[in-house]
Amino acid sequence: MYWIRNTSYKKYMKINLENKRAIVTGGTGQLGRRIVLSLAECGADVAIHFHSNQEKAEELAEQVKSMGRQAGIFQADITNEQSIYAMRDKVYAEFGKPDIIVNNAVIQYQWKSVLEQDVSDYYTQFESCVMHNVYMNKAFVPHMLEQKYGRIVVINTECAALADPYQSAYVAGKRGLDGVVRCLAKEVGPYNVTINQVAPGWTISDNDRDKNQEVQPEYDKTVPLGHRGTDQDIANMVCFLASDLAAFTTGAYIPVSGGKVMPAI
Repeated sequence: MYWIRNTSYKKYMKINLENKRAIVTGGTGQLGRRIVLSLAECGADVAIHFHSNQEKAEELAEQVKSMGRQAGIFQADITNEQSIYAMRDKVYAEFGKPDIIVNNAVIQYQWKSVLEQDVSDYYTQFESCVMHNVYMNKAFVPHMLEQKYGRIVVINTECAALADPYQSAYVAGKRGLDGVVRCLAKEVGPYNVTINQVAPGWTISDNDRDKNQEVQPEYDKTVPLGHRGTDQDIANMVCFLASDLAAFTTGAYIPVSGGKVMPAI
């Protein structure tokens, strides 16, 4: 489990997700796998969604089980409503009804200028950012409303706030996602269900470690803390928001970017 020092009371608070079930979309991706393992370390059982990388999903499930937690792997196309509902039915039958949803999956594409970007890329980003979340919420949130408890964590990006060149399709999809989250937070709040966004900066993952590319001088100098964050930094925030330590936080867009993004008031 993760422990947080509470200096006011001179004791430790722990991120305790025992007896909770979580589902993570894009669980086999660079960030997703770290989120999966961190949720398990905090005590949660984890349903691991994958699109095509079944081998990695099976490997992750074995790692989760080695921690003494339950795990299952579930395939779906996150841009297809019927595929999401079919996954839900399988999750309910084989794993149980999740208390925690982490919507992490997104379609990758080549960034170009607005004038050069293929129109289809705008559609795929809308589908994988906005509709992915709409489908997941429609499928899994009704149970949370019934039990009057739930935690939804959505992965956004610092790019949505920065709106830098060559990112228009990605930014458009993530900013659309932001609107859905804010509306849903007000709709499900009365049922003790929270939904929040984690907005990573350019994050160090296993790909960077394997290639010794953790340091990016041009980017690092734009970050007040002077360096890139890691996949573990992002997973830590996800686990916090999934826990009851964040029970009074909802509708928030929370950058984990070393200060590169500071939302205004």
